[in-house]
Amino acid sequence: MASPFKTRNDRTDMPELPEVETTRKGITPKANQQVIKAFIVRNASLRWPIDLTLKQKLPGLVIQSINRRGKYLLLKTELGTLLIHLGMSGNLRVLPENTPALKHDHVDIVLENGYLVRLNDPRRFGSVLWHSANEGSVEQHKLLAKLAPEPLSDEFNGQYFYEKTRNRKVAIKSLVMNSAVAVGAGNIYANESLFMSKIHPQTMASKLTEKQCELLVNNIKKVLEAAIEQGGTTLKDFMSPDGKPGYFVQKLNVYDQAGKPCPVCGTPIERIILNQRASYFCPKCQKT
Repeated sequence: MASPFKTRNDRTDMPELPEVETTRKGITPKANQQVIKAFIVRNASLRWPIDLTLKQKLPGLVIQSINRRGKYLLLKTELGTLLIHLGMSGNLRVLPENTPALKHDHVDIVLENGYLVRLNDPRRFGSVLWHSANEGSVEQHKLLAKLAPEPLSDEFNGQYFYEKTRNRKVAIKSLVMNSAVAVGAGNIYANESLFMSKIHPQTMASKLTEKQCELLVNNIKKVLEAAIEQGGTTLKDFMSPDGKPGYFVQKLNVYDQAGKPCPVCGTPIERIILNQRASYFCPKCQKT
């Protein structure tokens, strides 16, 4: 039987990693170390069907930790871990327990402290999955096992990335967005980090020097750290846990800036489609 986790193309790059990390930080104060009172499912038909037996399994369990792996939020309990992905339009909010549900409010994790964690997902590309403790570490889950090292970790470094680019006859932007090679550099941040590194998005990955790989990795870290610090990029579909839009104070240099002057040289920013994604670059600063 084919794995259910390969039935749909993984095109869920919004919200991006900084928004997910902002969400993790937002729900942690009210949800971490709290007892689950109820698990309410209004619509189980997300990217993959929600296991409805969780309505019996989860009540009484303590949320022992709230972590993130890539774009997945991991809510660990004694019996297993909930893996939550926000898809393309989802958000988690912490609300008072008696807050009426609105359209697209599909799942509530009700806590005994009088709050609930609510998943709202208009497009239903998000997911709520369960990894039992009997199956081993959650890192062994099919959706996590092949992920690259976390982008802000020491394991993600120039030498690692240089080795991954050898003999890779693919555009560097595509490789940066390959979660088996680099986690977290979605379309916005891939565009920005390549601009900061003066690397054209269509440059063949195998042509990058070790020095270029070191620079690119450092800039991926910088742009993600800045976004996390400032709350995430403003996306019309993203809402932070307190119900206010996410934001990214730092001015985006090239993303969605087609026709506008490059902030470095003044040359108009250009836009191309690369692997069905919009790519933005300065033709003067980022030569092929």
